[in-house]
Amino acid sequence: MSLASAASDLSDLRDYAHEWALVDVETSGLVPRRDRVLSVAVVTLGPDGERTGEYSTLLNPGCDPGPVHVHGLTAERLREAPAFEQVAERIGALLEGRVLVAHNAQFDYDFLAHEFARARLRLPVARRLCTLALNRRVDPPTGDLRLGTLAAHYGVPQVKAHDALDDTRVLAGVLRASLREAARLDLPLPLVACPPRQDPQFAPKPPKAPCAFRNPGRLSAGGQLVQGMKVAVTGETRTARADLVLRGVAAGLNMMGSVSRHTSALVANDSAADSAKARRARAEGVPVIDESAFLRLLDDVLPGTSHEGTAAPDPVPAPAPVPAPEPGDRAPATAPSTTLPAVPTPRAPEPGGATGPEPGTKRSAKPRGPLSGRRVLVLGGTHPEAVAARTRVVELGGAAAINLSAGVTDVVVLDGGHTDRRLPRITSLLLPTHDAAWLVAPVVTDAPGTDARRTAAHVLPRGGVVDLPLPKGRAADHRWTVTASWAQQTACGIDVVAFVLDEDEQVAFDEDFVFYGAPENPGGTVRLMSDGPTEQTVSVDLATLPPSARKVVVAAAIDGSPAFGDVGALHIVSGPGTSAAALVQATLDAATTERTMLLAEIYRRGQSWRLRAVGQGYDHGLGALARGYGVDVAD
Repeated sequence: MSLASAASDLSDLRDYAHEWALVDVETSGLVPRRDRVLSVAVVTLGPDGERTGEYSTLLNPGCDPGPVHVHGLTAERLREAPAFEQVAERIGALLEGRVLVAHNAQFDYDFLAHEFARARLRLPVARRLCTLALNRRVDPPTGDLRLGTLAAHYGVPQVKAHDALDDTRVLAGVLRASLREAARLDLPLPLVACPPRQDPQFAPKPPKAPCAFRNPGRLSAGGQLVQGMKVAVTGETRTARADLVLRGVAAGLNMMGSVSRHTSALVANDSAADSAKARRARAEGVPVIDESAFLRLLDDVLPGTSHEGTAAPDPVPAPAPVPAPEPGDRAPATAPSTTLPAVPTPRAPEPGGATGPEPGTKRSAKPRGPLSGRRVLVLGGTHPEAVAARTRVVELGGAAAINLSAGVTDVVVLDGGHTDRRLPRITSLLLPTHDAAWLVAPVVTDAPGTDARRTAAHVLPRGGVVDLPLPKGRAADHRWTVTASWAQQTACGIDVVAFVLDEDEQVAFDEDFVFYGAPENPGGTVRLMSDGPTEQTVSVDLATLPPSARKVVVAAAIDGSPAFGDVGALHIVSGPGTSAAALVQATLDAATTERTMLLAEIYRRGQSWRLRAVGQGYDHGLGALARGYGVDVAD
């Protein structure tokens, strides 16, 4: 049966015409550098949406096939299948010159990139499109954005879930319908450039074990080392640097690659050394010991206090630990904690008393106010005027939108907003438009096409906090995501990054700084996914974060000279997984001069986790922010 029909013909969508290669893979696990592809399917479509080719095959991974209960592919079924390198050239021929399309495309792309790298072949993909990211832009009235849910919404039949070929055929129908919706809303496609992935840095470094002990503080004069002390090494050493580090780790020390105010001691044979570590140690008053003293102290290291079982108090919102305050720094507002009602999360008693609701408390996920359940897009105005308007929307119980989508219910047009290129499309969609006075006492009417089934995420103000429900089930269910997006007409580049921090607000090692060049930390607990030119996602596995990890900070940095005042607001949504319904959202407005901004914090509160919408900006660049969190960044 043809995948295209008269209803799905795309020949009239010239601005969305591409050669497409739709891909789905079934895998033995979730980590591309470790797990293998078990089956792959590719369906190619022409610019008009007509099928031009199709190929699928099982693959013998040469290893355990993993969760058979999910994909149904046993070792017996795969034993006679070809290895990936035997079919790689045929798959490559289907991908060549086409846009790779998948649902959660980075997952499929990364697995293919690793398989092609193992086969010593080039992955011939220059661009990819994620139908999940595309539908986040479209914002259809569905409970979540899983492929099956979207297929049901768009009327695409699904025969067998987790079958690579059937999933790819379903994906073809979802793509066609999504492209039509994007065209109706005049949305740009979130195409992602795909650089070559065969460079030497392609494979992530092997996992490093976090220190199991809390930092007891600095080494006292004539005192002993204690497990958990943070120790750095600089300069020439008689013992190989790697051996010194290994001996320190074996003794229970936290061997660091950089120096901060939390460093317990610096090992340096030349106390007057002019290295960056030595200069920072002198500035912070960190004790300096030579190599011989360090080796002697390693013979009798005192027991430390384990991270296990320690309950951390709710942290007070504070500026990131940067080397020096910058002009324009702002402290985030604070807001009371809210418990998401869908899954009330019990909490252990906390030192000093709980500041949030009692365990099990339910609060309405729908904000109260005349704009409850509304999504309001603000056009025009000066930067302060637009910020004030979006703030007022949230005060009235609504959500502030920064891009046009199917979920927008109202549009406020400030001075200058009538020249916005989106206004003609807004008018054609019959969306209600208002002037600034409407926000004083808004009267709302249902917009055409408003769907009561749409799931409204809880709106957090700047500084607002929620408890995160931790589902009990598959390991994949414990991944919590924070997706940041910004105006689709933004010309400058923005990098979303993440820091995994200990109780001292420092990274345990440089690899706990996750960014574009290192998109996951060694343990794979925190990952960065590029969903489009104006959207990026940080995924955190709360179940497998080590006890030493107290907080994950998600931040954004301008790549180049512009400031966030030129970009405008950033929107964040957060939920349990990439395709699940977002449970939390916030619109964060920076001031005019900031070039880095803290977006959100996910942090431990006793035995549970919380999320805070931060929205604090700094005038300095990403390098200074990273150094403040203890990352060894070259000058």
